[in-house]
Amino acid sequence: MKPLLYLRNETGRRGVPQRASFERWIAAIPGLRRRRFEVNILVVGTAQGRRFNRQFRHKDYASNVLSFACESLPRAKNPLLGDLVICAPVVAREAAEQGKRPRDHWAHLTIHGVLHLLGHDHQTAAEANRMEALEIRILAGLGIGDPYA
Repeated sequence: MKPLLYLRNETGRRGVPQRASFERWIAAIPGLRRRRFEVNILVVGTAQGRRFNRQFRHKDYASNVLSFACESLPRAKNPLLGDLVICAPVVAREAAEQGKRPRDHWAHLTIHGVLHLLGHDHQTAAEANRMEALEIRILAGLGIGDPYA
């Protein structure tokens, strides 16, 4: 089942995947394949990414992805998992620095962000290991190599 996805790109089209790609990546996450749900994605530039990160995490730099989980109404037809804010220039820079295909990095960060919306975290080593293993498995199913290798 395809997620109900609201995508807003404030950076222009260049280098940002199309909506269908985001839908495919999110739908690959176990447990979401047969659920109806909604995710909002906002793609921003560096200044706006920095502003979001400063306002919500008190960190003065643009982060690659920020996740804002949401608690939906109990009987919502399409429960809202939450919002992702993805900073396109950071994604592009990181992909280049790490020698990754930009599209693969977009997929990884989208999946990483949605896993946060679902309650996964990486605050401890054990949590990080579980979350990374899940990301690797999901990406492998999409034909994408281990982003941590």
